[in-house]
Amino acid sequence: MTNLTRRFVSTMCIVAAFAQMEFGQAARLDPAAYNDPPSRMRGMIERFDADYGSADRFEIAETSPLRRARLGELYRNELAELAGMNFDALNHDEQVDYILFKNFLDHELKEQARQDAQMAEMASLLPFAATINGLEDARRQLEFVDPAKTAATLNDLAKLISETQKSFDGGAAKPKRTVAYRASRTVGELRITLKRWYTFYNAYDPTFTWWCESPYKAADGALGKYQTYITEKLVGIRPDDKTTIIGDPIGREALIQELKFEMIPYTPEELIRIANKEFEWCQSELKKASREMGYGDDYMKAIEAVKQKYVEPGKQPELIKKLAFEAIDYVEKNDLVTVPKLARESWRMEMMTPERQLVAPFFLGGETILVSYPTDGMTHEQKLMSMRGNNPYFARAVTGHELIPGHHLQGFMARRYRAYRGDFRTPFSVEGWALYWEFLLWDRGFDKTPEEKIGALFWRSHRAARIIFSLNFHLGNWTPEQCVDLLVNKVGHERDNALGEVRRSFSGDYGPLYQIAYMMGGLQFYALHHDLVDSKKMTDKQFHDAILHEGQIPVEMVRAILTNQKLSKDFSTNWRFYSGFGN
Repeated sequence: MTNLTRRFVSTMCIVAAFAQMEFGQAARLDPAAYNDPPSRMRGMIERFDADYGSADRFEIAETSPLRRARLGELYRNELAELAGMNFDALNHDEQVDYILFKNFLDHELKEQARQDAQMAEMASLLPFAATINGLEDARRQLEFVDPAKTAATLNDLAKLISETQKSFDGGAAKPKRTVAYRASRTVGELRITLKRWYTFYNAYDPTFTWWCESPYKAADGALGKYQTYITEKLVGIRPDDKTTIIGDPIGREALIQELKFEMIPYTPEELIRIANKEFEWCQSELKKASREMGYGDDYMKAIEAVKQKYVEPGKQPELIKKLAFEAIDYVEKNDLVTVPKLARESWRMEMMTPERQLVAPFFLGGETILVSYPTDGMTHEQKLMSMRGNNPYFARAVTGHELIPGHHLQGFMARRYRAYRGDFRTPFSVEGWALYWEFLLWDRGFDKTPEEKIGALFWRSHRAARIIFSLNFHLGNWTPEQCVDLLVNKVGHERDNALGEVRRSFSGDYGPLYQIAYMMGGLQFYALHHDLVDSKKMTDKQFHDAILHEGQIPVEMVRAILTNQKLSKDFSTNWRFYSGFGN
């Protein structure tokens, strides 16, 4: 991990300054006057990252037991070293890093156990996985092949794959669709592993090619056919199917485990209650804006009217530029957060591919904002849905979320301050920070016209709906179709856009709590703002700058830093941040 030669804002100095403040007196801190103190934990974490990187690059067969064993040993060794440390002898900053590191390592071991259980569920679908992993593992150990014997192995592999496929046509017990869906993805990963192994020898060893070219092609072809078979016959998704969504619900116990790791002290059921309460607030505000537009309490009509105000094809990038600098100028003019000159000038814009728009129907952000808008190859209905769903008012509400003061500024600072905390990056901080700004800007009256309010409330209700549908899905209460219906009938999404959102949520590319992290992380930052800024202990700018200097870590740990909370070695989450439950 890169060592930055300059760092600003010592957390301990900030805490000391707070301790000296009288209640109601604003702190006056010069970020350039401080440097991070040396951290014994930082060196340990960076060494772990180096060790993990070596093991990760060496054991590259993702489903190999050898990979899991090597990484598991690394995690356990680090935990043993942590257990031998004198926690009380660490300074506060180091204690925070200790807790974050231990939490991370514990979670990685639990994730390994969960993945082992998933592999066991897929065992009847993947009896050939050990052969493929074994070939790659042996290559990594520099155990060079006997071409003739390897050809026989590949020949047997192709037969086993074909026989496995035939067994399901012959009456073998069919797996659950969710297990089959996961297996289909795993077959794809195994196919990549086999190709990587074969490419190492092919053509470089003429004898190997002479023996193995034909049986490899047979094995590779069998894997491709089998993956298609699983997807179409066992999962039930045809190549032209753009609507079916499967997903892989993890269940309540796994959700509880993930919430504990993310330092969220609520049950899934409590979080759904919070989301419903926030959704009801959005509906109330939507009705107010709808009345201003002349639609009475029928806010869905008001949303439809706002959707019709889309810009003509080719004009969306110009709109996004205007909205981006509107948000930047606002936070700078109101002295809400430091925006470095390079951060203001270095964000970029690209257009999103039609393929990616299937899972991301709205633009995505960070250092580069990806603009989602229809292309000439889409159907007429798809073009209209994309333009309506990316109208100026919907876009205005979240452009700052994606760029400044949201993800772009956040990422810019994370690479410059406490970069060694990258392992502890969480969507509750990443997405929560960006959504928190939507809350704050709403409170400050950034959204003035009823159309602007509709745009902001559309997204705010969407974030609440994400919690409702994603947790209900993972609890086994809802189907993906019910999730889509919620977004269409209650939030106001175009159906294709709703399909894209739900597909994105359950495709396997995001963690099971990712979609709840937006609003829950935002509510955490919002509660912390109330405690420290509304109480006059910090200014907005001090508060926001301090958060950006601590890394994208669980918000409860940010709170512990900013309040100089006394910590213990066996720290567990306890911050009931949602005031709506009377906490």
